[in-house]
Amino acid sequence: MRNLSMEPVDRVSEEKPTRQRVVLAIILFVTLTVAYFDRVNVSVLLADPTFIAEMNLKSSPTAQGLLMSLFLFAYSFGNIILGPIGDKIGPRKAMTLSIFSWGISMIVGGMSRTLNSVFASRLILGIGEAMHWPVQSLYVKNWFPLSERGKANSAWVVGLMAAPAVAMPLFTSIIGNWGWQASFWFCAVLGFALLPLIWFMTTDKPEQSTRINKAELDFIVTGQREEREKEAALIKAQKDGTFWTSARIVIANPYFWLNAISYWGSATMWWGTMAWLPSYLKVARGFSWTQMGMLSSLPFILGAISIILVGIISDKYARRAPFSALGLLGCALFLYIGAVVQDNMMSAYAIAVAMFFLGINVPMAWSITQAVVPANLVGAAAGLHNGMSQLVAAAAPLMIGYLIGITGSYVGGIMYMVAFGGIGALCAIALIPKKL
Repeated sequence: MRNLSMEPVDRVSEEKPTRQRVVLAIILFVTLTVAYFDRVNVSVLLADPTFIAEMNLKSSPTAQGLLMSLFLFAYSFGNIILGPIGDKIGPRKAMTLSIFSWGISMIVGGMSRTLNSVFASRLILGIGEAMHWPVQSLYVKNWFPLSERGKANSAWVVGLMAAPAVAMPLFTSIIGNWGWQASFWFCAVLGFALLPLIWFMTTDKPEQSTRINKAELDFIVTGQREEREKEAALIKAQKDGTFWTSARIVIANPYFWLNAISYWGSATMWWGTMAWLPSYLKVARGFSWTQMGMLSSLPFILGAISIILVGIISDKYARRAPFSALGLLGCALFLYIGAVVQDNMMSAYAIAVAMFFLGINVPMAWSITQAVVPANLVGAAAGLHNGMSQLVAAAAPLMIGYLIGITGSYVGGIMYMVAFGGIGALCAIALIPKKL
C-alpha cells in the first residue's frame, strides 16, 4: 500500500488547465452559423421561380433586393441602439433574448402568404439579430487573453462562411423538395434549439463558470493583465464623468473610425455577394439550379479556410491591420475579375477567390475593435462599428437590384461593391503604421 503521507502533492500546481474557453468558442461558432442560415435562405429564395411568382417579384429586381436591404436597415439601427445591452445585462442574457427573437421571425416567415408578411419577418430578424455580433465580441473580450484573440475571433467568425457553404445547397434541396416555406421552419427549429446551449453552457465571465479550473482562469487573467491595466485609467475617467465622457473614448478614437470605415467596404462586398450570388450564377451566367447551389457554396468554403488560417497567422505575428488591408484589396480585385471575365466558370471561380480574401479581413476587423476600446465599452463599440457598417451595406442589395433593373446587367452592381472595397482597403492601410 502507498504511504500517502510520504507523497505531499501540490494539486493546484499540477492541475492541468481546463479548456472551457474552447467550448465557448465552439458555441459562438454554432450560434453564428445558425444566425446566418436565417439570412441565407432569402438569397436562395430569390433564385426560386415559385417564390418569385407567388410574391409577384419577377419584374421587380429592386423589390427583390429590398428583401435583404430591409433586414439590414433594421439590423444596422438595432446594432447601434441595442449594442450596449450586452454591456448592461451581460452577454448570456442578451444572447438568449437575441436568439428567441430571431426564432419568432422564422415562424412569421414560415406562415407568410404575402410579400408584406415576408418583409415583416425580415424586420423582426434584423432587430433580433442586432445584439448578436456585439455580444459575441464581448464574450471573446471577457474570456480570451490578448494572445489568443485572433484565433478566438476566427473560431466564431468562420460561421460567417460555414453557414452559406452548407446552406446554399441545403436550402436548394429543401426548397426543391418541400417548398420555400420549409426553409423558414427549418431555421426556426435550429434557432430555438440553441437556447439551452447558451443558458446552461455559458457565463458572462470566466470567473463565474463552475466548469473552469484555477489553472485556466489564471492563464486568462495573466494574458489580459497588461490590457486591463491600460484600460483602468479610461474606466476611472468614465466613472468620474458623464455618459458623454464614456462615449468620447470611442467617438474620439481615430483608430476605431479607420477600422469601422474599412469594414464598410467589407460589409458591402459581403452582403452584395450574399444577396445576389445565386441569382447571378443562375440568371446572368446560365448555370442550372443544381450547379448554382454547388457553385454558390464554393466561395464560402474558401472563405472559411482563410478565416482559420488568418487567425493562426495573425496571433503568431501579433498584427491585424496588414491582413485586414490584404483581404479588402484581394476581394475587390477578384470581384472585378468575376464581373468582366467572359468565361462563366472562370467568373464563378473568381468570385470564390474574392470570398477567400474577404475571409482574411473579417476576423481582423473585430480583433482591432477589441484592441482599441476598453473592456466595458466593447459591446457599445462593437454595436456602433457593426451597425454603421451594416447600414452602409444595407444599400448594396437594393442598389444592385436597381442597377440590374436600369442596365439589364449585373456588372454595374458588382462595380458598386468593388468601389467600396477600395475605400475600405485605404482605411485599413492607414492602420498599418500603428502596428495593430
